[in-house]
Amino acid sequence: MSCRIVVAISLALAAPPLLAERAQARPAVATDSAVFVERVMPDSSSRLEPAVRLSRGDKVVTVVTWYRMGGDGGFVITNPLPAGLAYEDSASDRQDVSVDGGRTWGHLGTLRIGNRLAAPEDVTHVRWRIPPGTAARGRGEIAYSGTVR
Repeated sequence: MSCRIVVAISLALAAPPLLAERAQARPAVATDSAVFVERVMPDSSSRLEPAVRLSRGDKVVTVVTWYRMGGDGGFVITNPLPAGLAYEDSASDRQDVSVDGGRTWGHLGTLRIGNRLAAPEDVTHVRWRIPPGTAARGRGEIAYSGTVR
């Protein structure tokens, strides 16, 4: 993978491309994200390290931290995936995915592209619905993983 592509992917993953969509009583929401790369150790264990440089095939974990700064009710966080990242999985069952740039949403395994079921690498956006009870805590984290293309 060329250095230019690695830098572009690194910048895209490091930038907080998250959009907090306001719902109901318009809670004020801030987000922050951190990107980690999974390293497999000689003993077959693995650990997460802050992503400094990424290469094709690296498995990355993005941790999104949200903060409700005020307001009431739940909210939705939408994250467009960088083109250089193939989605794998989310740590939350509250996520929906899009395979068409955010126009339609659903669970992976129910979305179609033409005549076939959409695959994880087709995902273009991920969104999480944060219900009012969880939002009332004021802070939370969501994580998802992917592989550098």
